[in-house]
Amino acid sequence: MAVQNWIDVLKSSQKTALIQDGKRKIHYLFTDGKEMAEEYDLKTDELISRKWRQKSTLGVQGVWQVEVGEPVNVPAALHSDVIKENCSNPVFMRKDTKTSFQWRIRNLPYAKDVFSVSMEPSERCIIIKTTNKKYYKKFSVPDLDRSHLPLDGSALSYTHANNTLIVSYQKPKEILALEQELLKEVKKLKGTGEGDVDCTTQ
Repeated sequence: MAVQNWIDVLKSSQKTALIQDGKRKIHYLFTDGKEMAEEYDLKTDELISRKWRQKSTLGVQGVWQVEVGEPVNVPAALHSDVIKENCSNPVFMRKDTKTSFQWRIRNLPYAKDVFSVSMEPSERCIIIKTTNKKYYKKFSVPDLDRSHLPLDGSALSYTHANNTLIVSYQKPKEILALEQELLKEVKKLKGTGEGDVDCTTQ
């Protein structure tokens, strides 16, 4: 089963744990050279962020790609004449809850009925668009792709408040079970505290 394959990949990876700023930070190094970094809230065990990176074909370390959490802002050069992204542009980010995958798009000052959120099963993606043609976004659900689970239209919902569109996808039972198993594994790791030199790996 594909879900079990992904659990096995996670278990066989080299893991480093660090407890810092009220977060449990886990770094995974996979056999194919890819890296994944996750942060969990120590009190609630909720996933705060997940990032990936891999080396290029020439062996150069790639930049971190954010899957869950606030997008990484690349610092602009010190010159004031540098072209910067408008701060009123829509900001797309994923912030999951215990029971749902959730995406938030800030700076969308339109009424809820302007939005259409649908699923494209053949492309395994979710599509957001507006009737006024001001916003369009197509994105996948990597967790479902990794576990080879089908997309379910009935699990998809959305709401709009405070200029923010919130799209939710209810996690299937296979994902909930996988996350519980992974959390047990993560909690077994002896995390080093801030300032400790030795990082515990497994």
